[in-house]
Amino acid sequence: MVEHQDETRTAYDGIVELYASMFADRLETQPFARAMIGTFAELVRGTGNPRAVDVGCGPGHLTAMLHDLGVDAFGLDLSPGMVDHARRAHPTLRFDEARMETLPVEDGALGGVLAHYSMIHTPPGELPAVLAEQARVLAPGGLLLVSFFGTDGPDPVRFDHKVTPAYSWPVDRFAELLAGAGLVTFARLVHDPASERGFLDAHLLARRGVGGCEAVLS
Repeated sequence: MVEHQDETRTAYDGIVELYASMFADRLETQPFARAMIGTFAELVRGTGNPRAVDVGCGPGHLTAMLHDLGVDAFGLDLSPGMVDHARRAHPTLRFDEARMETLPVEDGALGGVLAHYSMIHTPPGELPAVLAEQARVLAPGGLLLVSFFGTDGPDPVRFDHKVTPAYSWPVDRFAELLAGAGLVTFARLVHDPASERGFLDAHLLARRGVGGCEAVLS
């Protein structure tokens, strides 16, 4: 686990300013992702615990968006360069360096976890442990919104991401992993990509420790 994370950290440290310039206003052209994040923020507020973490926050633009939507959000990222940029760009918000498999958050403390394409570089064998860690920090009824590249095939697909190798996932397989971590997927949005990669864009909303039917939005 350490080796691929070191490679990922080094890769993102090397493109901080370019990445920030490319993604600061990215959601303005991504209405589906914007809608899901807005829904997530509303539901987190509805839990009565508005505290949430943006895991893999990068330059902090989504942490700031959650804050503007009334969520007590803070950001965590593996890359110290990204954390430094986020602190400078959003000085009133909290950003810290952290690994996804060891989040510096107490058990059951949060109403929400946002993981916006932040687990795409995690090898399939390591993803269950990362999801279990995200479930650990959620209070009962707390929400996870995870976005990732989806594929129609039966297995995860490794591909050459522009920054460092990444994986796309069959949506049902990813939902099964969430269930294994004690998270119930209750909404999903899957849509055609706006990029040349050809993967689907997938967004799953899951809740810790609460049953119920899954609402399929795709």
